[in-house]
Amino acid sequence: MLSVLVGNIKGGCGKTTIATHLASFFAARGQRVAIADCDRQKSSLSWLKRRPETAPAVLGLDWSKDFGDPPRGLGSLIIDAPAAMHHKDVEELIGIADMVVIPVLPGAFDQDATAHFLKKLSEVKAVRKNKRVVAIVGNRLRLGAKATEQLDVFFASLGFPVVARLRDSQLYPNVAALGGSVLESRERRARDYANEWQPLLDLLVEQI
Repeated sequence: MLSVLVGNIKGGCGKTTIATHLASFFAARGQRVAIADCDRQKSSLSWLKRRPETAPAVLGLDWSKDFGDPPRGLGSLIIDAPAAMHHKDVEELIGIADMVVIPVLPGAFDQDATAHFLKKLSEVKAVRKNKRVVAIVGNRLRLGAKATEQLDVFFASLGFPVVARLRDSQLYPNVAALGGSVLESRERRARDYANEWQPLLDLLVEQI
């Protein structure tokens, strides 16, 4: 089983968007996939409730109070981490995960919070000894915007790879409202946005 933790200590950075898209990707590959929602808002579980019966199935796990044991027979587990993660939470979730995906938004507050989170990660033995794959994803980027350009400078200082850069689009909340993802959308314009995910998806497949 491949276990992927989607996390950052900064709220509103797009963890649930990343988590639901990864879950839909693995489901479309025919895997038995579950998404474990650790956040009290339970946004991933709300997304699952809106998911059409005709879409590839994704199992929902409520980990908002306690981190549980994933059911047997899963091909992949996507963990939608809580925003306010304590060091103990980070260590426990890293212990479950094979890979950590960190969404980052443009802006000084998000960059500062991400730098703090990466420092926390670096203190975890499994990460420090390179036993966990850590991937940064630039999220809700606007081409040509000053904040996006500043984010590039920030990325260069991280010491962790920036795997994908996802542009901002109203398409994301639109598909989320229907329990879907850009990767599944049949809209013509969704294709360009779906292509931006490919480097991250390729990295995930390499871990299987």
